[in-house]
Amino acid sequence: MVAAGLTAGCTADSARPGRHAPTAAATPKPVVPKPVAPTGRHQAGIALPQPAQGNLLAVVADLGATAAPGPLLAELGQAIRTLAAGTDPRLLGLPPGDLTVTVGVGPRLVRAAGAALPGAVDLPRFSRERIAARARGGDLLIQICASDPLLLPVVAAALLDQAGDRVHERWRQSARRGANVPVADGRTAPRNPLGFIDGIVGPHTTAEQQRDLWLAGPAAVAGGTLAVLRRMELDLSRFAALSVAEQEAVFGRHRASGAPLSGGTIASTPELGAKTPDGRYLVPADAHVRRANPTVVGAGLMLRRSYSTDEPAPGLLFISFQNDLRTFTATLAHMDVSDALLRFTTTTASATFLMLPGFDRKHPLGCRLFG
Repeated sequence: MVAAGLTAGCTADSARPGRHAPTAAATPKPVVPKPVAPTGRHQAGIALPQPAQGNLLAVVADLGATAAPGPLLAELGQAIRTLAAGTDPRLLGLPPGDLTVTVGVGPRLVRAAGAALPGAVDLPRFSRERIAARARGGDLLIQICASDPLLLPVVAAALLDQAGDRVHERWRQSARRGANVPVADGRTAPRNPLGFIDGIVGPHTTAEQQRDLWLAGPAAVAGGTLAVLRRMELDLSRFAALSVAEQEAVFGRHRASGAPLSGGTIASTPELGAKTPDGRYLVPADAHVRRANPTVVGAGLMLRRSYSTDEPAPGLLFISFQNDLRTFTATLAHMDVSDALLRFTTTTASATFLMLPGFDRKHPLGCRLFG
């Protein structure tokens, strides 16, 4: 009787004058992300889309001793095309949206194709590392990005199913991007777990990307790039104990705006020589923006596509793309000397990969390198 009374009350109330059922126009429509073409000169998931999708899953694996990389990569490329098109039944009915899958191969496989090729050199060891053997290096990187986090494990399962027993997973990491902040010329950059805007500087123009991002040759790798993948734990509580001014001195930027401590806007180039009237540098000598500055290091620009992590510990999945591994190694070596930011980091996984050139129906993924 109570249920009947409630039902009757709702029906009667909704029929009163002035009461209207919600119309279709009043119901917010879900935002459907634009699809990203998986084929072309470059793989998607590096410079496109812009801004990067909110969610990422990185899977690092090894190839079995008898597995041939050429056929495997060709099959993965075909699967990526059907997944991005939404025609693969392994999507389980999920719309692909802005899904991108980006594939890279590790130094061991690159050396087998040519010892002098870009990507054939392993990443050296640095300080502040606590890396298990399984979390260092690897033969294969599958980077999956999408606005819909449900897609990530589904797509990973489909691609690993495609690979079968030819690959053996080493480790994986799920991560997400912080809120995007406008920078300049329509570009945005996300905040990192420490509250600061990340990835402001990079090869953003076409000319800069041709110079510092994409490999121009040899032909087998032209259109690809080199990736560095580093999973880092962050000491959030110790950083949070600093005053805002102390935190800003660590980065060399204002936390709220992203502008350098030397003045200007978020898009301004830090003036590293600027000093206070009493002779102190406005950007401290050990500030991150000074120690990692490309001009100071004498290296090119790196395109950063980093994501925040919750487990196995709060931190950052640092991903950078550059056409010369020295861009990363020289920068980190310079930071290792006195970068204030590194005092709050511990690296727990590390690898480098040759991100393969783009592909299409006529040119399978990896065909120029392993064809």
